[in-house]
Amino acid sequence: MLNSRIAKANVSSLTMDDDAASSDQLPVGTKNYITPNGYRKLKDELDHLWKIERPELVKTVAWAASNGDRSENGDYIYGKKRLREIDRRVRFLRKRMEIAEVVDPAKRGICEQIFFGATVTVCDRSGCKSIYSIVGVDEADVSGGLISWVAPLAKALLKLREGDSAVLHTPSGIQELEILSVTY
Repeated sequence: MLNSRIAKANVSSLTMDDDAASSDQLPVGTKNYITPNGYRKLKDELDHLWKIERPELVKTVAWAASNGDRSENGDYIYGKKRLREIDRRVRFLRKRMEIAEVVDPAKRGICEQIFFGATVTVCDRSGCKSIYSIVGVDEADVSGGLISWVAPLAKALLKLREGDSAVLHTPSGIQELEILSVTY
């Protein structure tokens, strides 16, 4: 019963290493900027874990504990492990939301410079176009074109304008990107 529930859960996002890695990405002494959509996603995840997943798991663990010997009770052992993972993730989300500073890019209006929340279309030397949105650390997803404002690419783009060129230092060498458009 419990194993099927846990198999459906996204356990990979709840490991301690992920929490530590995410918290290390935010430079010390800087604000945790986040878009309204990113904040909403954190809140939705917190609500789901705290109000839906955790209470169901507590019932299952209580049932498993009532069956007797806990040392060989897989439902109990695995349930307790999953509860620890959920509690760890809940603490992490609450801390991140406490220090979050929501910045709405839509309120920026018409702006030609690249700042937090901008969606930027760039073109490299080979003519390959890419679109990136500069977002908060907690909502970054490179495969979806969402890059953290502290990422090297975002830092290279910040404060530039349409028509400017950004110079990005990569392990394979220096890459030059032409900025084709900037929107908010």
